[in-house]
Amino acid sequence: MQFTVSTAVRCCRSTNQPTVEDNNHVDTKTITLRARPRGFHLIDSEITVQLPEIAQLSVGLCQLFIQHTSASLTLNENADPTVRDDFEYYFCLALPEDDINYRHCDEGADDLPAHIKSSLLGHSVSIPISNGSLALGTWRECRGEHRNNGGQRRIVATLFGE
Repeated sequence: MQFTVSTAVRCCRSTNQPTVEDNNHVDTKTITLRARPRGFHLIDSEITVQLPEIAQLSVGLCQLFIQHTSASLTLNENADPTVRDDFEYYFCLALPEDDINYRHCDEGADDLPAHIKSSLLGHSVSIPISNGSLALGTWRECRGEHRNNGGQRRIVATLFGE
C-alpha cells in the first residue's frame, strides 16, 4: 500500500470528521547518481529520470538529500557553463589538497578538502514542482563532487504534492 497524506489523515481521524482530498502525495525514494570526477555537474535530468512520480504532480516540493560527506548539492546558473568551472577553480584555491596542516588524510589528499567543501555547500536542497516538472527556470540542480574519483552517490528524494 502506498503511503499518502490522505492515508495518514484517515488513520488518525474518526469516520465522523472530514479528510483531505485523495490526490495528496508523499513519497520517499533513494536514487543513485552515476560516478563522476571531481567538479560541479548538472544532475537534474538524472534525477527526473529516476523520479517519474514528479510528472504526476501539478504542484509540490522535491526535497533532495545526498548521503555522502564528500559531495554536495547546490543550485546555480546554467545559462553559462563556465560558472561550474569557476566554482571548481575557486574551491580548489580556497581548499588546496596536500596542505601539511591537515590531520585527516586517511583516504587521500583530497579527503579533508572534500569534507569541508561538502559542509560549506550543503547536503540538501528543496525544489518546487510545477505542472509535473522541477521548477528550476534557468537554474539547475548541481552536484558538487569533491573527491578526485568519487563513486556513485545516493540521494534520498522526498516528494510532497498533488
